[in-house]
Amino acid sequence: MLAANYQKYQQNSVLTASPQELTLMLYNGAIKSCNQGIEAIEEGKIEKAHQYITKTQDIILELKCTLDDKYPISKNFEELYDYIMMLLVDANITKNGERLLEAKAFITDFRDLWKEAMKASKSS
Repeated sequence: MLAANYQKYQQNSVLTASPQELTLMLYNGAIKSCNQGIEAIEEGKIEKAHQYITKTQDIILELKCTLDDKYPISKNFEELYDYIMMLLVDANITKNGERLLEAKAFITDFRDLWKEAMKASKSS
């Protein structure tokens, strides 16, 4: 019962979130998946690591799809997302936790920057 209520809460959160909040949720989801992938690698759970890393890749691809190319900075973001994807692919092939940590650091920086931008837009 509790799990069903939590799932319903999560679904409602996504359905009622603003585009800015959805982007933040994606960043948080990518970080969570990276952490789970790192843990799976450390525990030698190769299939689980693959699942978490591909989930992170899916999220990064979704973030990349949301870029609006009418803004010049979008090209920079696209290149950085491509670099993160390269790190994730390498981490998945080699099951290298260091590469996954590096990808997570970039994603965390993006998330933190996004949070600051959200704060600044609310205060103006």
